[in-house]
Amino acid sequence: MNTEKKKIILVDDNLTNLTLGKRVLQDQYEVFTAPSGEKLFKLLRVVTPDLILLDIEMPEMNGYTVLKKLREDNENFDIPVIFLTSQTDTGSELEGLSLGAADYIAKPFLPPLLMKRIENHLMIGEQKNQLRNWGEKLRKEVEVKTEQVLELQNAMIGTLAELVEFRDSVTGDHIGVTVKYLEVLLKGMKKHGIYSEEIQKWDARFLLPSAQLHDVGKIAISDLILNKPGKLTDEEFEVMKQHPVLGVEIIQKIEAQTSESAFLKNAKIFAGTHHEKWDGSGYPDGLMGESIPLLGRLMAVADVYDALLSKRPYKDPMSAEKAESIITAGRGSHFDPKLVDVFVDAADVFENIAAGSGGRCAVFAKAG
Repeated sequence: MNTEKKKIILVDDNLTNLTLGKRVLQDQYEVFTAPSGEKLFKLLRVVTPDLILLDIEMPEMNGYTVLKKLREDNENFDIPVIFLTSQTDTGSELEGLSLGAADYIAKPFLPPLLMKRIENHLMIGEQKNQLRNWGEKLRKEVEVKTEQVLELQNAMIGTLAELVEFRDSVTGDHIGVTVKYLEVLLKGMKKHGIYSEEIQKWDARFLLPSAQLHDVGKIAISDLILNKPGKLTDEEFEVMKQHPVLGVEIIQKIEAQTSESAFLKNAKIFAGTHHEKWDGSGYPDGLMGESIPLLGRLMAVADVYDALLSKRPYKDPMSAEKAESIITAGRGSHFDPKLVDVFVDAADVFENIAAGSGGRCAVFAKAG
């Protein structure tokens, strides 16, 4: 049990009142005195009281002014203040309560009444602290539960992404590498203030993990097309072009079976729009310009860059310099011009990521 005395500061410009008040309170409380508002604020630098007894009628800085300053100070904002006053009009009392005073006690005060009022307000303060501590404990528990949910969600996303790469024998580490490219693009956008308002709305906990599902629709593509050892025919390519639509449908089915589907919203955008082109010539919906969601425009840059550096059954991987020139040439046609500028600024980082991923050999082969 905590037997430490509660701290009280008594503020009054009358020395007799300070002496009397301290004598009444000192057996039960640790009492500090201040003869003015200025002295109170100096005292508050070294003492954090549980309650302040504050005289109203003081020269230079009256009680109302002191209380206003207390309420403007974040460190002292919550300290309960009881006014001690000889004023009896309700207007003065209302003014003090409006400023945040906890109570009014008229002078000269009766010691038993003063002690009881102080006891009541300290008890209320203790209950507030208990509620605050309980709320903080609850907040931490919610954070732990949220992290557990995120871990579960990310594990599910990772498992689905691995399933896609397992079926597509030529993709290699396409999914993991494109996520790294996305992270570089996002950092570049923040650095240059590009689309900053939209970026601020994104939840970073969900964004990059959900990008792993951008090709989840390939699960529904026939192995004969997905792993064909050669270039696709026009008919086969039309089938392959359905994987964005199929990806959205798969994610929607998952959404329908869970109440915690916020993490899938970004995944659905990545899956459905990463093959759209800035000039409207992409698929599946032929979206144009900024009507293409920003996430889709970002994934388009990362996705194509990795495809260019990848070995396919019908082509050798390109050099990083050649891939950069193709991305740059697609500025305003295939890609969002602003995002191409971000890419060019970070091209060396892209190249380092590719070099650290086995030179991107035998990677993403069909349909981009």
